[in-house]
Amino acid sequence: MIELKDLYKSFNHNSVLRGVNLKVEKGESVVVIGGSGSGKSVLLKHIIGLLKPDKGTVIVDSSDLSQLDEEGLNEIRKKFGMLFQSSALFDSMMVWENVGFGLKRHTHMPDQEIKEIAVEKLKMVGLVGVEDEMPSQLSGGMRKRVGLARAIAMKPEILLYDEPTTGLDPIMADAINDLIIKMREELDVTSVTITHDMKSAYKIADTIAMLYNGVIISTGSSEEIQNSADPVVRQFIEGRAEGPIIVEGINR
Repeated sequence: MIELKDLYKSFNHNSVLRGVNLKVEKGESVVVIGGSGSGKSVLLKHIIGLLKPDKGTVIVDSSDLSQLDEEGLNEIRKKFGMLFQSSALFDSMMVWENVGFGLKRHTHMPDQEIKEIAVEKLKMVGLVGVEDEMPSQLSGGMRKRVGLARAIAMKPEILLYDEPTTGLDPIMADAINDLIIKMREELDVTSVTITHDMKSAYKIADTIAMLYNGVIISTGSSEEIQNSADPVVRQFIEGRAEGPIIVEGINR
């Protein structure tokens, strides 16, 4: 479904991706882990075609994104739904309008039909009776669920999750993990998640890939990653300051 081949990307001579290779099979849930500033978000933006690589190839559903014009990219993007780290809701719109934003923009559906779909998607993520609320009236966990309802509103084939549990308490984070699993099972979607939350990664992943120094250094199941002998992987998953990963501002 998705393949990154020898992907390179730099910003102002700062190399972020240095030859990333990654495959995501149809229906698979892949979680990319790595420290802050390791390039996880940059990788995600390449998958959805928001960034173009300096070198390398991004294949989505047999299409080479580098060969597509803006119209072609927009068609490919319709295959995606995305849950943003901050939920990225429009404060001036009611909840149902946020959920139905893509439908309003890309279809000719009347508002009443869009609202009915929004209510249905909200129900799928466990929210009932909030469609006429404003985002400011919701808790952080509820806003995250609204963001997920928006992500699935257009029946995507691929769901991208950008740090889905960041800023949530442990119980709500686990509820979001359960929803990610539910979306995959009920909607039969392919999922790519970036996170540094290892509890979340272990729960939702078929495959975990670790991004370090601009490349994928290890790929495996949750069990394989937990049992990895790689010192970089071990330091990261155990959350230790001491190890080969240099922590800025800490004297050794």
